[in-house]
Amino acid sequence: MAISTIPGYPRIGKHRELKRALEAFWSGKKSEAELETVAASLRAENRATQRAAGIELIPVNDFSFYDQVLDAIALTGAVPPRYGWGGGSVDLDTYFAMARGRTGEGNAPAMEMTKWFDSNYHYIVPELAPDQQFRLSSEKLFAELAEARAEGGLAKVALLGPVSFLLLSKPAGGSADLANLLDRLLPVYEEVTARLAREGADWIQFDESAFVLDRSADEIALLTVAYNRLATVKGEAKLLIHTAYGHVGDAFSTLTALPVEGLGFDFVRGQRNFALIEQQGFPADKWLAAGVVDGRNIWINDLDASLSLLERVTAAVPSDRLMVSSSSTLLHTPYDVRLETQLDQEIVPWLAFAEQKLAEIVTLTKGLNEGRAAKDRGGRSWPRCTSACGRVSRKPRRMTATVSGSPGRTAGCTSGRPARSRSSGSSPKRRPPPMPRR
Repeated sequence: MAISTIPGYPRIGKHRELKRALEAFWSGKKSEAELETVAASLRAENRATQRAAGIELIPVNDFSFYDQVLDAIALTGAVPPRYGWGGGSVDLDTYFAMARGRTGEGNAPAMEMTKWFDSNYHYIVPELAPDQQFRLSSEKLFAELAEARAEGGLAKVALLGPVSFLLLSKPAGGSADLANLLDRLLPVYEEVTARLAREGADWIQFDESAFVLDRSADEIALLTVAYNRLATVKGEAKLLIHTAYGHVGDAFSTLTALPVEGLGFDFVRGQRNFALIEQQGFPADKWLAAGVVDGRNIWINDLDASLSLLERVTAAVPSDRLMVSSSSTLLHTPYDVRLETQLDQEIVPWLAFAEQKLAEIVTLTKGLNEGRAAKDRGGRSWPRCTSACGRVSRKPRRMTATVSGSPGRTAGCTSGRPARSRSSGSSPKRRPPPMPRR
């Protein structure tokens, strides 16, 4: 039977607890221990929310104090020399100096930030010297795996894939030889993979979304080099390569040939991914994480259309090797529509934030496993959101609404895609117009 999962979940807290804790820490009003306590509480709450919603494969290490790419920089010890890091575990002072810069003694500018694919999210850009050295320099993901294992259930550790880490970086002090850098980076990823497997990770999810952009044959070939090596050290853990924000294009045949147990494809903005599966087939020995619920926007899912798509997918991938998922991490969405007390009630039935998207994923999973007459956990028929759409008498007016848990954003705002993006999605039918851009 199909199972439900997501690539990642929002981390700022339903009431912006992380934002307030970080500001207090930066101003000296909270200690590092107090900040860590807030973070642990938010992670536990996120896992409990997903478990209560019925998500079966819950992501671990999707939490970050600042940015998941910065976490990968810390994990691999790729700290630029200007921060004066002396080795060992990357401490929070060094971590935040890379993100925000440091003034006074030891003055150092922050690292560059740029857009994360075609989202409003911005990530810290790694700076890699031609002779860059890497070493395991963070215990974060192992500690968070231990938290999740203590609660029971399946655990999927999520981290940036090694090839995307390099492709999303910039050279520092000369041109980058990606093959050489990968050869030096992989021992860290091999150590991480082997240790995660020993410590009980059921799945290890590597985000290789850099391959939804146009890539050369040499760049695509790096995937084979990386995952041939990681597959030899994974023990009993299963490896899943996740992609989002578009279709994988020419990388499809390489991805499906890799020695991994699962692949995650975006079927919202990367609708061509389904065409690639129909045209080229899908390996019988692999799981497919089908991203059918939009992780990027704040509108309800057309459950009828999504279930129809999933039923078509099962012609190529049996349901017992299918994960129903969001198209991307839910980091881009606010937490819960029910927290928004000042929204125009005309628009509320059209909205689905992170918690509502969890319900949509679980409902679709039940619909696929048990048929369209299956009931969701709340006792409602599975096409809940489609029915809600029918109760809206007319499309809501264009509006801007600041939502909790999403500071500095307007709800549903989107931005232009990068020049090299190949995403080919379209908005689902019967949706209101997008909200204004920031």
